[in-house]
Order: sequence, then structure tokens, then C-alpha cells
Amino acid sequence: MRIQSILLVIAAVAGLVSCGPGAGKDTPPIWVFPDMKIQEKYKPQQESPLFSDRRASRKPVEGTVSREGYVEDEGYSLGIVSGQYVGKNPLELNQAVLAHGQKKFNTYCAPCHDRTASGGGIVGKRAGAAFQPADLHKPETKQKNDGELYSIASDGRRTMMGYRNQISNYDRWAVVAYLRALQRAKGATIDDVPENLRGEVR
Repeated sequence: MRIQSILLVIAAVAGLVSCGPGAGKDTPPIWVFPDMKIQEKYKPQQESPLFSDRRASRKPVEGTVSREGYVEDEGYSLGIVSGQYVGKNPLELNQAVLAHGQKKFNTYCAPCHDRTASGGGIVGKRAGAAFQPADLHKPETKQKNDGELYSIASDGRRTMMGYRNQISNYDRWAVVAYLRALQRAKGATIDDVPENLRGEVR
């Protein structure tokens, strides 16, 4: 009888231990020091006696701007000003910008759009008909403002993901500049080459 009582107590203790707060495969069954995992806090829409309106959820202090929401240059950061896409790339177009844009394009864009921007990248070939990257030489793409192309590179469109968090604003504008160079090169004629360089064209 005594052995049965001892076993019963052990079983009860084991049951209590396994039911500790937050017990699971990634948490210990008994928390000696719960630190901040269990703490007093207000949840959204709860009341608080601390404030006269009894709202625990407070509005931002008037006149403050969150660091995440602050944009010093709207056109440069978003590609949009007053609801309109920026018409022209804000970067000064030169060899360094185009070389940088080429590097970033080949890293982030070419897997889908290929290095010529024609949409024949390895991702589309492996994915099949379910995912076919766009040919960026189509007239509707060439007619888009630079700001819209920048916005697409930033936030994505349809099945394309955005790269705002992967590469900087400068990188994305450089990619747009390089894409324009690819678009112009594909439909170029000898008349697009400066006269003093036409002899070097083969």
C-alpha cells in the first residue's frame, strides 16, 4: 500500500511538471527563472487605470515621426512623388553606375530574367509554365517610367518578390540604369553609336 502511495505521488508530480507554463519541446518543464517570458503586460484594446481615457493602447505623441516611416527624399527612396512615379533616374549616369548596376542585376535579376533581361533565366526554366519571368524588352516595360521600374524592383509585382530589404536604394536605381542600357542595346542601330566610335563596332 505504501509503495502504491509513493508511485501515485510521483505520477502526480510528473503530471504537474509536464503542465508547467509554456512547457513544450523547446522550453523546460519547470522555470526557476522565467526572466521576461512571463511578465505583466497590456494586450491590444485592454483598459488601463493609469490613463484618464482608460486606453492601454496609446497614440503616438503628436508631431513625432517613426524612424521606420521617415523618408528624407520621397522620390529617391520610393520612386514616387505625390502619387506619381518619378520620370527620370536620379542617379548621374556614368560608367561606374552602369558597372554597379550590371553587378547587382546579374546577382538578383538574372536568375529569373537572364543576363539579357529577356526572361529566360534558370528559375523560369526550372519552374515551368507556373512561373514565367517577364521579358523586360517588351514595349510596355520600356514605356514605364524609371520610378515605376524602381518601385517594382523595390516591392515586387505579381509573382515577383521585392528586393527593398536585400539591396540599397542606390543599388536599385543602378539596376534600373543598367536595364535601360540593356533595353537600348537590344534595339540599337549603328546610328546610336557616336561617330568617332563607329569604326570600332564589328
